[in-house]
Amino acid sequence: MKIVAYFPENVLSNVGLSAVYPEWTAEKIFDKTGIASRHIATGDETALGMAERASQTLLDKEGIDKDAIDFLLLCTQSSEYRLPSTSCLLHERLGLPKTAGALSFDHGCSGFIYGLSLAKGLIAGGMAKNVLLVTAETYTKYIAAEDKSTRTIFGDGAAATLIDEEVASKIGAFSFGTDGSGAGKLIVRDNKLFMDGPEIFNFTLDIVPNTMADVLAKNNLAHGDIDLYVFHQANKFMLDTIRKVNGLPRDKFYVNLETTGNTVSSTIPIALKQLGDAGRLKTGMKVMLMGFGVGLSWGATIITI
Repeated sequence: MKIVAYFPENVLSNVGLSAVYPEWTAEKIFDKTGIASRHIATGDETALGMAERASQTLLDKEGIDKDAIDFLLLCTQSSEYRLPSTSCLLHERLGLPKTAGALSFDHGCSGFIYGLSLAKGLIAGGMAKNVLLVTAETYTKYIAAEDKSTRTIFGDGAAATLIDEEVASKIGAFSFGTDGSGAGKLIVRDNKLFMDGPEIFNFTLDIVPNTMADVLAKNNLAHGDIDLYVFHQANKFMLDTIRKVNGLPRDKFYVNLETTGNTVSSTIPIALKQLGDAGRLKTGMKVMLMGFGVGLSWGATIITI
């Protein structure tokens, strides 16, 4: 699976945050979140621009012929305009063939999982052979200055992933879930982000065990068959609690958002890129992927490296 991540140049460290919120030291923020710094999109930098940079770098780095891209999928809740679809704008910027489809969807924390399912479906249905799946968010543009809790967690970023026929064949069955009654727990109203952290935390602890059991059953696997668990990188405290409550081995459970923060739909592909760069992904390994959050929505699948 070929992945490229992109981050804005501007970096906000915990030291910078503690200067704004003196009651929170840099160490306290890190202990609470597992995050030391995060990238912040400033000025006119948008999710579209970040998506373009990630995608173009992927095409150039991997020597991918843009004319071979059959379909573009863009997951973002930071659209350029109310209309047209930001995927159409990205399609034009990348110079993809006019015969390639383009679709935007706004599924946030579970978005990469949903994107994988869409890409697999397009390929399995014979509608595409090469799908460019892009995730990009600028959540920090919605955070009020006084909202120190969310300012410590979220960072901006984008990721571009190529799903071809070979990769699609290594993506397993999916487990999905939705609870729209919890929409108000993480929402943007009047251009300001609101998150009920404790409720999101409880929701996550509630849905993860059943989702793991369901996706394992659908793939005819057991926990012992899984080599790595790569979940949405929400914050370290939440992930550590999930691991402990579900009895998952520490060495199989990936947590690394120290220099990125919670990049919403991009956390899972960024984590996979980090693992690949570190040489931790070996041929034949089975990796459980799970996203959960805004919506409320969640999804999981198992990929074979």
